[in-house]
Amino acid sequence: MTTLKATLQDDLTAAIKARDELRSSTLRLTLSAITNEEVAGKSARELSDDEVQKVIAREAKKRREAAEAFAQGGRAEQAEREKAEGEVLAAYLPQQLSDEELSALVAEAVKEAVAGGAEGPRAMGAVMKIVNPKVAGRAEGGRVAAEVKRHLTG
Repeated sequence: MTTLKATLQDDLTAAIKARDELRSSTLRLTLSAITNEEVAGKSARELSDDEVQKVIAREAKKRREAAEAFAQGGRAEQAEREKAEGEVLAAYLPQQLSDEELSALVAEAVKEAVAGGAEGPRAMGAVMKIVNPKVAGRAEGGRVAAEVKRHLTG
């Protein structure tokens, strides 16, 4: 079975051969972020696919935030570039949950937490504990937290 990192490396080689500058530079940066993560600890190690996915998600989030910053700064060209890089990375991530799917998962978790005796401000943590494993990389933490708050105050 091919690892996610190996897939990224193969896709990078293909992008270089195809002279796809956007794709090759995005994958190159992402692979170096993965390598940095691998050598960050006390001893070098190979990341699992889940860990690689977390690095990709973090890189994709950086692109989204940079795109917003560039757009607000009136630098449309750079914003487009960041957005395009984010889309390249999104292809390697699990399909993101729609608002409806996320809302349904959160509603279920809220019921579960309340049934378990959680209420008030403490319910937030309890609900997050239940919903996070179900969401697992398919929605950003901030988006999940906002949805949980909406359900708890709603």
